[in-house]
Amino acid sequence: MATWLESQFSLNGKKALVTGASKGIGAEIAIAMAKAGADIVLVGRSKESLNDTQIAINEIGKKSEILICDVEFRTQISDAFEGIAQLGVDIAVNNAGSISRSPAIETTLEDWDRIINTNLNSVFQISQLCAKSMLERGQGRIINIASLLSFQGGINVPAYTASKHAVAGVTKALANEWGAKGVTVNAIAPGYISTDNTHALRNDPDRNSSILARIPVGRWGTPQDLAATAVFLASPAASYINGEIITVDGGWMGR
Repeated sequence: MATWLESQFSLNGKKALVTGASKGIGAEIAIAMAKAGADIVLVGRSKESLNDTQIAINEIGKKSEILICDVEFRTQISDAFEGIAQLGVDIAVNNAGSISRSPAIETTLEDWDRIINTNLNSVFQISQLCAKSMLERGQGRIINIASLLSFQGGINVPAYTASKHAVAGVTKALANEWGAKGVTVNAIAPGYISTDNTHALRNDPDRNSSILARIPVGRWGTPQDLAATAVFLASPAASYINGEIITVDGGWMGR
């Protein structure tokens, strides 16, 4: 029999949906939630891209389902999530995101729209779709992936910065509406994490050095650094946490 403490961090009997689950942060969160006891719905642009994550979850002994969806496109979300109520999702992690680096004066409106659609509009649409069944049951967890650029302006990433500021805002707005109905909404703001999105920064010697100089723990973060925080926010232990943007940044914001 599980101890009280173990039960507080258990996701046994829950079903968690994770967007952008093919690699990086999304894959690690999906795998960590499976280790905590949840069955997983993997969302990605192709079955092939999700194959490694699904194999890892199956090896843990948990069930996994796949939803094929490019979250940039509203109609794809509507089509893919048509049966979300039947899936009975208890936890939704809005992780999928995209970034484009260019000076503001050179940023095309097409690029702006792509980033806003992927990073912001999908978060609201998917949260809304998942929350319908959560609210009917009177329980649920929504976890959004924000950014340090939910608080700062950044350099050469105007669309990304705008989208992540807005993710922080919509997290708080939904938390205010749904918290009393049993559905908490929180966000994780990763620091500088070693993923495809930060490849250009890590390969720029000057930027890499300046970034590391400000991080008190002295290293880039990894997707695994974020996974336990996501499990915590999804667990009974976090039932009184709502509307928060939790930084996991090695101390960057405190510097």
